[in-house]
Amino acid sequence: MTGALLTVTLAQPFMAQAQVIDERQKLQQERIGEGIKSGELTAKEGAKLEAEQTKIQRKKRRFRRNDGKLGPKEKAIITHDQNKASKHIYKEKHD
Repeated sequence: MTGALLTVTLAQPFMAQAQVIDERQKLQQERIGEGIKSGELTAKEGAKLEAEQTKIQRKKRRFRRNDGKLGPKEKAIITHDQNKASKHIYKEKHD
């Protein structure tokens, strides 16, 4: 059992950063959808948060257009934007 846990723990750092960014984007959009469905978010709040997600997606696509991948600075910018968006989602769901 320890070997399986060790394997999972060691495998995670090797996940491509682009996959992490894409997965996080997906999870944030799910959080928005769940918030609207549960009533924690109004339609207006949800639309505002979705627009923020769209802006991040566009920025990511623009970065990838340059050379087909995200460089370290670009990854940092997208991660920063995702952190801000996550805080906005939390704030809107809990106001």
